This record gives sequence, C-alpha cells and structure tokens, in this order.
Amino acid sequence: MPVSRCWSAAGRRRVAAPSALLMLLVLAAAGLAGCRESPAEPVAIRIATGSPTAVYHAFGQSLAAILNRELPGVRASVVVTAASAENMRLVGAGRAELGFTQADVLPTGPASQPSILAVARVYDDLLHLVTTAGGPVQTVADLRGRRVSVGAPGSGTEITATRLLEVARLGGDRVRRQRLGLDDSVAALRDGRIDAFFFSGGLPVRAVDELADASATRIVDLGEWTEPLRRSYREVYVARDIPRSVYGAAPVTTVANPNYLTVRADLPEPLVREVTRLLMERRAELAAAHPAAGRMSPRSAIATAPLPLHPGAAQWYRSVKP
Repeated sequence: MPVSRCWSAAGRRRVAAPSALLMLLVLAAAGLAGCRESPAEPVAIRIATGSPTAVYHAFGQSLAAILNRELPGVRASVVVTAASAENMRLVGAGRAELGFTQADVLPTGPASQPSILAVARVYDDLLHLVTTAGGPVQTVADLRGRRVSVGAPGSGTEITATRLLEVARLGGDRVRRQRLGLDDSVAALRDGRIDAFFFSGGLPVRAVDELADASATRIVDLGEWTEPLRRSYREVYVARDIPRSVYGAAPVTTVANPNYLTVRADLPEPLVREVTRLLMERRAELAAAHPAAGRMSPRSAIATAPLPLHPGAAQWYRSVKP
C-alpha cells in the first residue's frame, strides 16, 4: 500500500506507536524535502562488527535480530569486519549505520562537526596475549625476536597491541609481527606458525575459549603495562582481571578499555531513540548471545567521551533518568 513520504519536524518528536515509527523511519530513509507517493521500503541498518568468533559479531547479530523483530520497517544486518578501526571508517563513510569500537581508536577530542556519534558505552574490551602453556612466552619481554600476531589490519587489537609493544620497548623489528585476525591467529598458534597472539575482546572470547578447551593455553599477565599505557597514550586504559573461571587458565590481570556502540550522526532522532531503548531494555536477550552485553546499564552507557551521544540516544537516557 503506498504511503505519503513527507519528512518534516514531526520526524523529531517522540514515537508513540509502531505505525507512527514505521512512517517516520520510511520518511527518514527517503531523505526528501518534498512529498510524493511511493511504496514503503525497509530502512537498512548495517551493523559493523568484527570476526565471526568474536564478541562484536555475537552482540551485533543479537541486536540485529531484536531490531528486525521489534521495529516495523527496519531491515538490520551485520557486517563482518576487522573490527574497531574499520568499523569507524565504514560508519564515517555512510557504509554502515551502527558500529562497535574501542575507545582508544577514537580521536582524542570531539570533532566540530562529527560524522559519528555514540549510542552507548557497552562493555570493556580486555587485551589477551595468548600462547601455549608449555611455550617460552611467559612475559611480554619474552616476545623479543618471536613471531607474534598483533591483530588484523584495521582492528582495535592492532592499535592497542602496537602501543603496548612500544611502551615495553619492543617496537620496530624487535618482534616478528604478523597481522592476523582472530581465527587465523588461533590456527597459526595451534599449527606452530606463531609463538603468541594478541586479541582485544569482551570476556569470554569464544575462539580463545575453544582453543583453551582443545589444548593447554597460557594467557600472559599484562597488568604492569596499564599505567605506562595511560601515561604514554590515553587514560581510557584500566586494569581488569581474567579469572581462572573464564578459560581454565591461570588468572591474570590485563589492560582493558571501553567499547562503544556508535551511529551515523545523520540518522534521525526517533530511530536512534528506539535503537537505544531496545539496546537497554533487551539486555537479558543480548547477554544470552554474549555475557559481555549483560554488563551494560543506562548509568554507565552515557560515559562515551570523547564522542557525544546522538540526540536520539540522549533523549532516551533523559526519559529514564530517576
């Protein structure tokens, strides 16, 4: 049935009913100043995630399912990427509507006219340095001269791991670096083609968990490098523990930094408000897809510096503020 498309200031008011939401989303997707009759088309919401065995992808898949089920007129899908840095390029270029990123990938200060805004701080990424339990790598210093995957090009892992190696005075060619994604890193370690790999993700990382189930695995303690990273780079870095219960390996302390769900700045406020509402109200369902999603709360979600919240997200948080 044809609908009249006419985008106006009404599109920025609070949505009260699914039919109204459907109309607003269709109008927003049209992006037209005038009015015309045409069939309604679904609004595409592409969610830039990461590796299929990492947290971003599991989180994104569950979020896409929720949006498709509960927002009339929306067609949400996930995009497999190298993760944070690539996700920000896709969202900034308008090739994805939502994307996950580590905080340390973002610029240090807010842009005057940002193309990317925040929906929420969702959970913390923990930097894993993974090796074989019987191997020679027991500390970061043991990486000197060895074959180490620092993460895929365009990943947050590569940025954080490279910074850690710099503060540990293992920059340049002091480590024989390979730039592999998570799945390729696991395969290379299992086959003896690398000595260790870095990966930054929320607990538990499924691929690391599966590796630890299949063979004796060591997670190297990185706790001593949190303060050097904070001094040299950004204060987003904090120390977090990986307990024995996560992977069955010896407990360690490592470096963590926040993760954000980001959004194109030009998405209409009613749509982003609804995405934010569902992100928060469906936390139990998202946590069933991955436990990291269950750590979200409206109180912590608004801490997204240096990215401002999208006005639609800010509207929802204000509406539930006690």
